Amino acid sequence: MENEQHIIELAGCAPIPLAHYLKALGILRLVSEQVDSEAKGWWKNDAFWLRSTLDRKGLIEFFLNQYQPTPIVAPWNGGSGFYANDSQEALKDISASTSKRLKPYREIIDYCSRLLKSMVLAQKPESEKKAELLLRCRNEFPDESLPWLDAAFVITQQSIKYPPLLGTGGNDGRLEFTNNYMQRLCELISPVSGEALPGTDKSLRESLFMTLCQARNKSPIGQFDPGSAGGANAASGFDGASSINNWDYLLMLEGSLVFAAATVKRLEETEPGVLAYPFCVQPSGVGYGSADGSDESSSRSEMWFPLWDNQVSSDELMVLLAEGRVVVHNRRARDGVDFARAIASLGIDRGITSFCRYGFQQRNGLAYFAVPLERFHVRENKCVEEILAPISSWLDRFRRTATSNNAPARAGRALRRLEVAIFELCRWGQPIHVQNTLVALGEAEATVAISSKLRDPKTGISPLPLLSAQWLINANDHSIEYRLAAALSSVGNWQGDPVGPLRRHLEPIDSKSWNSRWPKWAALADDPNIVWGGGGLIRNLLAILRRRIIEAIRQGKQTGDNTLLFPGRGCCNASLGDIADFIKGRVDDNRIEALLQGLMLVNWRDVNPGKHLINFPGPHDPIPDAAYAMIKLCHLPNMLDDKIIPLTPSIIHRATSGNLAEATRLASRRLKGSGFSPLAKVVSGDKQRALRTAAAILFPIWQSRPVKKTSVGRLMEIVLPSKYFDIAEEDNVTTEQISIATN
Repeated sequence: MENEQHIIELAGCAPIPLAHYLKALGILRLVSEQVDSEAKGWWKNDAFWLRSTLDRKGLIEFFLNQYQPTPIVAPWNGGSGFYANDSQEALKDISASTSKRLKPYREIIDYCSRLLKSMVLAQKPESEKKAELLLRCRNEFPDESLPWLDAAFVITQQSIKYPPLLGTGGNDGRLEFTNNYMQRLCELISPVSGEALPGTDKSLRESLFMTLCQARNKSPIGQFDPGSAGGANAASGFDGASSINNWDYLLMLEGSLVFAAATVKRLEETEPGVLAYPFCVQPSGVGYGSADGSDESSSRSEMWFPLWDNQVSSDELMVLLAEGRVVVHNRRARDGVDFARAIASLGIDRGITSFCRYGFQQRNGLAYFAVPLERFHVRENKCVEEILAPISSWLDRFRRTATSNNAPARAGRALRRLEVAIFELCRWGQPIHVQNTLVALGEAEATVAISSKLRDPKTGISPLPLLSAQWLINANDHSIEYRLAAALSSVGNWQGDPVGPLRRHLEPIDSKSWNSRWPKWAALADDPNIVWGGGGLIRNLLAILRRRIIEAIRQGKQTGDNTLLFPGRGCCNASLGDIADFIKGRVDDNRIEALLQGLMLVNWRDVNPGKHLINFPGPHDPIPDAAYAMIKLCHLPNMLDDKIIPLTPSIIHRATSGNLAEATRLASRRLKGSGFSPLAKVVSGDKQRALRTAAAILFPIWQSRPVKKTSVGRLMEIVLPSKYFDIAEEDNVTTEQISIATN
């Protein structure tokens, strides 16, 4: 049948290297334009599939005997064949040809010769003369040549810009693409007769179907296939020669015409014209195995080439690439991290299944290679932009500042860790990746907080805006470290807290903006309440504990309140089981510390514990020992059974010095003085146990009415006999629990 459709697997066309990817696009474009306008192509199992009226034999016959090469010329380049010192053999052979297949090529070569003659150009033009030549080419070339010009360069109001895919206007170092294209063409097709030369069919089969043959030559291929470019260690000896298939080179450049650059003016840009190239962004040295910050300075840019599994026509592909619209937070993506965010938030929604990410990086002296960096799969991950969008402006400011010439080295390291975390969050979107992003945000905030230069009101960075409560849901991996860090970071985040949020002990936040969505830096950074430093989690928690008690007493003296309660109320409660494991050292202190610095940035006033966290203990959670119970009952933010247990600083002073026996003796006296009868007077323990018990006092616990079934009620079971037996009789407390209570 005349219009019968055939499906062909082109095993020689793969996403890697870039030459083979472009070759696939070139085949689809040429078949669509010259044979079957309804032809379609797609990717499957890392191979390109073609659906058209051509079967395998017909496709080979088309390229051997019918294919009309696209006339690709670059008279603005030295080495293009138009100047005396250039290799001109191939250009002259095509110009002298009488073949119908090469007629468009003859005409464009003749036009270029006349144009150069009219401009009196006997050697490659420089500066203004080159700009004039490019402008005349763009204005006067025939319409069928415009796709090549659009792919090779763009004329803006300020200068000529060159998209990275074709080097600097069809030239990369000493390699001139168009002259090599003509040379490879003359080695495949006779310029005289227009017929395929002997042996050409074998190399075509290798190019299309990966059928092995001995038809390769030592011609250069440039940046498009680093593995075939030759050079040091490229062969069994010290050095290897380039090895390419001529058809690969031709079809690769044919495919590059699918990409076309444009000059756009968008509201968010301040420049008169910005080069827009399909799926092309500034380089980011994150997200791949060999990633390094130096890649950003030694790279032209990076491109993300789409893969799709739906059957797409050449026209549809052209529309997709012509738009090349990658949007993040209502602006175009600027770099690789932005691109990953756009994919995760469905900024790309055209049936694309994944992207092959390439960086155009210096890898062979001053030459650039299209280095395959990674495969990024498109998956719906709505949480990414939901949590990142509100802080996008802050992220942009931090990146600009951290990459400036005068930025501290620490800022650059913090930026890199943050971008790595965001990239992995976009890729996977699991709770651990949200946590890692939180940790990185905490590190970035700390970097700004300790640097007066970065905090400068005029040129610096403001504190990170309070994060939405959605972070808590997305970051919850149900680990003990996460629960404990969340409980700690919520301390003091309620209206009327006499000391303020835990964040004030880590960085200089203006007290008037503690509860603001947009906090501000304090004018002075030497606030005595900032006690967080080196020494690990326990040391820092003890310092915060002492400081909060001192601050509460200071404010009590100012107000004349002699019945102060412990300033430790939180929006999120820790379970007694988690606290017991903390005291015994069964947790990762470093992870808790890292998470704490990120979670303290959450807007805890918007947190609904029942919705955002599951923090209440179950009935069978293990219970901390009597030492913790006695000390914690003396440090509650609310009254106990309508009785006030006044704040007694000496208890914490003894505990933080490592004297657990004296701390519990004072706690027993304090409870007795408040109307309770402790079962034990003294509980002994080593210094490590004392310090961890004291640090655990900072964790807020569940206290409400009726008290007996809350966490506070369970602590009362341990050390207050009358309360304990009332509850034990009702709740059937086990013999093991009684043993814990009385030991």
